[in-house]
Amino acid sequence: MVTLNCAELSTREINTALRALADGDAAVITEPRGRHNLAVGLTSRIQITIDGNAGYFTAGLCDGPDVTVNGFVGWSVGENLMQGTVRVRGSVSQSAGSSAHGGLLVIEGDASLRAGISLKGGSIAIAGDAGPMCAFMAQAGTILIGGDAGPGLGDSLYEAVIYVAGRIGSLGADARVEELGDDDVLAVKRLVELTGFDHIEPGDVRRVASARTLYHFDSANFEAY
Repeated sequence: MVTLNCAELSTREINTALRALADGDAAVITEPRGRHNLAVGLTSRIQITIDGNAGYFTAGLCDGPDVTVNGFVGWSVGENLMQGTVRVRGSVSQSAGSSAHGGLLVIEGDASLRAGISLKGGSIAIAGDAGPMCAFMAQAGTILIGGDAGPGLGDSLYEAVIYVAGRIGSLGADARVEELGDDDVLAVKRLVELTGFDHIEPGDVRRVASARTLYHFDSANFEAY
């Protein structure tokens, strides 16, 4: 286990040390104190623990590592995630998982505005509530919300699917609630098993997907955009 102390090392030094680790290695980052850009741009299959609150872009641009944050994080955690797992044992600020292409982002608390914005693949699981405009322009992937969803949920969705266990403030443009199928229940069950979110009953969620009316611009229906 490699220990990297933010009180002694710069962000560049920490990330350089993480990139030097081989598959199967593990590291702990101590005294983060809200430091931005920790554990970014990593491609090795390593285990990283950030022992405290972290700042913006934590675990962004990653393609392989498993990152656990024992605290809260700022904007854009797991931004552009390609592969691996990011688990936050607290709440997250805006744009969590933005433009992620793969992997799994687990949020054990609440998520602020625009979680999953422009999601392109992978999964985001939120134990608590999701703020307004969750999954805005989400193109692919899955989002599971264990609590309530704020207004504008799924605005301008494409192929992404959202499962909500709590209340929905309002649906965004072109989003609609659809019938829950057996494949949906199985997908939610798998996410519950992966995340440990056993407060979510897989068969008791609502499926939100695109109504597909805005796939192509229609000047006769311009007021809907």
